[in-house]
Amino acid sequence: MGCMGSKPKGTLTIYLDKITNLSDGDWMGKTDPYVTFVCEQDNWVFDQTMGKVTSTKKANDLNPVYGETFTIPVASLKNLVLKVNVYDDDIGFDDKVGCVDIKVDDIISVGQEPVLIEKVIDEKKGKWFSKDSKIYLKLSYTE
Repeated sequence: MGCMGSKPKGTLTIYLDKITNLSDGDWMGKTDPYVTFVCEQDNWVFDQTMGKVTSTKKANDLNPVYGETFTIPVASLKNLVLKVNVYDDDIGFDDKVGCVDIKVDDIISVGQEPVLIEKVIDEKKGKWFSKDSKIYLKLSYTE
């Protein structure tokens, strides 16, 4: 049955450093990027969302620097997936410009020093990103 009803016993800490080489997807001005992080326990049938956090928006910036830290209470590291989505803030409807899924339990362990993660944003899912667009994060987990 997975983690249905599991209470958080640990904390995932996300440090969002920056994004580099964003392609400009706006007709007027430049992309106004922001990032959402959705943390899920991947239990095949009964996935459970543990939390969602959103960064600040950076106006007209193709190389935004954030320097922001977020925490999400989670049940455990087991099957933990961090879904990273980058959007362009627009009037009316925000465009999704890229995304990447990070299997957290493959990267970090309990009490480990924060791990630097550099990921290419999936340009197949996010047509606005150039092939060398990258997001830079640090992840850690404590109980």
